[in-house]
Amino acid sequence: MRQLSRNIRLGIKNLLLHKLRTALTMLGMVFGVGSVIAMLSVGEGASKEALEQIRKLGSNNIIISSMKPVEETSSGSAMSRLSIYGLLYADETRISETFPQVERTVPVKLVRKEGSLGNMKMELRVVGTTWAWFELVQREVVAGRVLLARDQYEYNNAVVLTEHGARRLLATQNTIGQPLKIGRDYYEVVGIVKSEASQSGGLQTPDQEVDAYIPINLARERYGDTSVRRSAGSTEREKVELHQLIVQTKSSDDVEEVATGIEAMLKRFHKKTDYRLSIPLALLRQAEATKRTFNIVLGSIAGISLLVGGIGIMNIMLASVMERTKEIGIRRAIGARRAQIITQFLIETVVLSTLGGIIGLIIGVLIPWTITYFAGMPTVVTLFSLVLSLSISLAIGIVFGLYPAIRAAKLDPIIALRHE
Repeated sequence: MRQLSRNIRLGIKNLLLHKLRTALTMLGMVFGVGSVIAMLSVGEGASKEALEQIRKLGSNNIIISSMKPVEETSSGSAMSRLSIYGLLYADETRISETFPQVERTVPVKLVRKEGSLGNMKMELRVVGTTWAWFELVQREVVAGRVLLARDQYEYNNAVVLTEHGARRLLATQNTIGQPLKIGRDYYEVVGIVKSEASQSGGLQTPDQEVDAYIPINLARERYGDTSVRRSAGSTEREKVELHQLIVQTKSSDDVEEVATGIEAMLKRFHKKTDYRLSIPLALLRQAEATKRTFNIVLGSIAGISLLVGGIGIMNIMLASVMERTKEIGIRRAIGARRAQIITQFLIETVVLSTLGGIIGLIIGVLIPWTITYFAGMPTVVTLFSLVLSLSISLAIGIVFGLYPAIRAAKLDPIIALRHE
């Protein structure tokens, strides 16, 4: 241990004899380690939000959405005829009764209506659903409560707003208990929830920023299945029984099997492809695989900087061997073994790479923080990226310092003593 401690002190002393050269040599490791951490943190942060939103939709869930058939969408003319498409009430019954792996189903009915409270007005997307919707698609409750089973059974005029709509309509009022007029009917605001309206890896989340949740039996009774939209002199009438159906399986292992069975069943009872299946579990696996590939690519690009830093260390150490040829000859002449010469030069390269790696760690943590602070882009610095980059830095110091050290140890003492 005394010999090792002496060699480390001697190595640091030799490096300090050429401070500028040492600092410039370390820069390759500093930027290499910093870039590895920064790029991995950016990649981790970019995928974190999408992965989290997909997870919130539930790994046991299958989301089936009504979709207007392509041939009807592309017809293009102003129509007054009735378009009938989408999921049926009978579809929910068939799915519940056919698949024993299904834990429960949650029907969703959508309609656009104007919401008003005093002088405040805005268009709302009225979501008729059951109390179970809030268990399958979990959202944070800001105030009050969500829909309960009794609201549906007792036909309560209860409505739960999303935070965005609540801020617009209830800006000057008390939050809970306000009578909100939706269309021609009045509802009592019983709760406010946050929404996660966005695209998550190709999956449209079931909620939006202007949602108003009411019991589905009230939505069926008051708004029916037919909607009429008038725009630019044209009238479009549509009949859709269910706009969405969320199916929860008993286990995540059953999701893909049940989804395949549901798709086959819908093809049998629907003449046109007027539905779309989304499986959060499959999208989650795909997003995680993409994230791994993305991190490997970013890490490889950043690793090139470490490789360049290692070449710089080798170059400097080879120059150091040439400069210290006579010193090496003297040490060999007074009894130093080859292993001691190798150890001495390796210690110097490890000190260079370690100091560069530590400074690079600090820079690598500061860069993501700066990106998040100024650009608002989410970044995540993981312990894995810190350990990986520092380990690679140490490994490069040893690997690229080994050849100069061996070359120094192989010098003939007589030739080295004669070197000027």
